[in-house]
Amino acid sequence: MVNITGIVDEVARLDALRALDMLDTPPEAEFDAIAAGARHLFGCKFAFVSLVDADRQWFKAACGLEASETPRDVSFCTHTIAADDLLVIADTREDPRFATNPMVVVTPFVRFYAGVPLRVTPPGGGAALPIGTLCVADDKPQDPTREKLEILAGMARVVEALLEARRTSKENLQLALDRQEVLGDMARTHRLLQHAERMARIGSWRLELDGERVHWSDQTYAIHGLEPGSQAQLALAMQFYPDDDRAKLEAALDRCVRQGTAWDLELNFTDAQGRPRRVRTLGEIDERAGKRVAVMGVIQDITDRYQFERRLVAVARTDELTGIPSRRAFNEELEVALDRAREGAPLAIAIIDLDRFKVNDRLGHATGDKVLQVMAAKLQAVQYLGDHFIARLGGDEFVLILRGRRTQEELVQDIARLLADLRYDVPDDRNVIMVSATIGACAYGASYVDRASLLKEADEALYRAKRMQRGTGAIAGNSAHIQKLVGEPR
Repeated sequence: MVNITGIVDEVARLDALRALDMLDTPPEAEFDAIAAGARHLFGCKFAFVSLVDADRQWFKAACGLEASETPRDVSFCTHTIAADDLLVIADTREDPRFATNPMVVVTPFVRFYAGVPLRVTPPGGGAALPIGTLCVADDKPQDPTREKLEILAGMARVVEALLEARRTSKENLQLALDRQEVLGDMARTHRLLQHAERMARIGSWRLELDGERVHWSDQTYAIHGLEPGSQAQLALAMQFYPDDDRAKLEAALDRCVRQGTAWDLELNFTDAQGRPRRVRTLGEIDERAGKRVAVMGVIQDITDRYQFERRLVAVARTDELTGIPSRRAFNEELEVALDRAREGAPLAIAIIDLDRFKVNDRLGHATGDKVLQVMAAKLQAVQYLGDHFIARLGGDEFVLILRGRRTQEELVQDIARLLADLRYDVPDDRNVIMVSATIGACAYGASYVDRASLLKEADEALYRAKRMQRGTGAIAGNSAHIQKLVGEPR
């Protein structure tokens, strides 16, 4: 294990880590989204939010690796903690510290690593201490740009803020619940809790089971967009939720009253001014002398966090150059489509590869990028494919998921129309570069029942078409050689 004595106080560091109460907790969407964004940024195979314990490295979020933890003595992140600074290893085999590391010489064959320390303030205060890292890794060497490393460092600061917010939120939620017992006698504590509620956007509430009287704190009124002191009723409170989420909350309240079961839900919400919000609501039973007398809980406005998570997910699912869905989005969409296909829904995929794509060599990458954007726009504009999904696989390859009855009845004709639509002339000083597309398709069936077989057969159909003639199409299991429809738009 790397010796960090004298660089960081290990005892204080571990105290700071354990005070977070994050080790061995379930995955959370915001940490997963940040790890996915980091992997997308570097185009690498792995990305982690790693917490370094005494003898292990545990992953709060992990992209590309199934393991939830690794021994600390083989951990790259231990070196980042020791340096308490950005650590970049362009090629692990060229670095004597890592050349014989088991993570390098066997699976997952790490060749590149970049990690930024995650620092939190220890429970007793003082300077922030490194308790983990936000890191990326790949099985190929990389020499990342300064800009990417700066963005990674910025994302690490976001993770730190989330860690601190989790700790603060947990403390504030507990304070808000404890407030019910001391409200009448501790005016000073009441004022402090009101400040904490405003800062954390947390309000408390209580529903008396005798007569269903509802009591709200000032911040609960604020979250609802109402003036403190307005008439609070259970029926009124439920009206702020859309039908589906109202049903979830009513069911949770019913279970709590009948069985004493607590709840923790995230729900959509519209305040009195008509503003859409996202709230987290927690509730539990209040028993006195063995009798259930009330349901009490808290409500928190988490709109900003929710929107931030959605933006991160959108970035990870969108191809930056063309603005259409990415390979990751395609994989997720295909798994959903396959589940439906197993129940009888029609499904086919088509891989589209641009022919003679030498625009970059002759006219520069800006023109090549423009061609890819034009082709993506053409694919988005087609109306005749019916229920379909388009994505960019990477480079000059696109992919279509075709669903619905038309998939079975019109597949050959639709490919022929696409071949015509995806022809594009790029002028240069000497002549015109004609860019076309070759298409290979595969329909779901007895021989092609999963993602791997569909992609393999569509890819083989693509190369069969290329061998016969570029700018044409082929379908797995079908000997037809598909030509573009004459007279179709170019």
